[in-house]
Amino acid sequence: MAEESKVILHKTYASSYAMRVELALKIKGIQFEYVDEDLSNKSPELLKYNPVHKKVPLLVHNGKPVSESLIILEYIDETWKTGPLILPQDPYERAKVRFWANFIDQHLIPSTRKVWSTTGEEQEKAKDEIMEKLRILEEGLKTTNHENDNLGLLQILLVTLFGSYKVYEEVLGMKILVPENTPLLYSCVTSLNKLPLVKEVCPPHDKMVALVNVYRQKLLKSSTN
Repeated sequence: MAEESKVILHKTYASSYAMRVELALKIKGIQFEYVDEDLSNKSPELLKYNPVHKKVPLLVHNGKPVSESLIILEYIDETWKTGPLILPQDPYERAKVRFWANFIDQHLIPSTRKVWSTTGEEQEKAKDEIMEKLRILEEGLKTTNHENDNLGLLQILLVTLFGSYKVYEEVLGMKILVPENTPLLYSCVTSLNKLPLVKEVCPPHDKMVALVNVYRQKLLKSSTN
């Protein structure tokens, strides 16, 4: 349809939030253009269309900007009715998925940031926080439709956040996803990692290791200033 023809995604290579949107667009089979942003020299379009946060991801659909990854994912699902559903149609099931998506963003991700920006005892405490929140999420996932080959909203969030769980092991010497502790999450993420669309969107392991090493050093440096 003509009114649905112009879609531009502003992103950066390693942003898990941008990967969410890219994956959703590909799931729906939507043709789109990329703008790879340099966050140290942001494009005029990013500053114009996202003046509040000035961050990626930013989706521009026929000149109309949509920001914040969870909002963008819902916008994509509501705008393009063809292709697989990202959110359930049933209002109650949809509400449950939104609850756990918010749990991931508001509770789990802040704990993952702590583990990258700390060392020693403080890092161990952050790891314990992650493991406890993963156990809570494991129980929550049991109440939702969680087929491992279905790329719905929660699966998109999980694979873009923890699909590179082996990077934690290599860079931090820390196991986050452990089948003995959270078998459902582990099975879900490892199964999703095998899907062609996920492989297409998520960076390979070696590149992620290099990127997160730089990211970690920046975080450690900023925490000591």
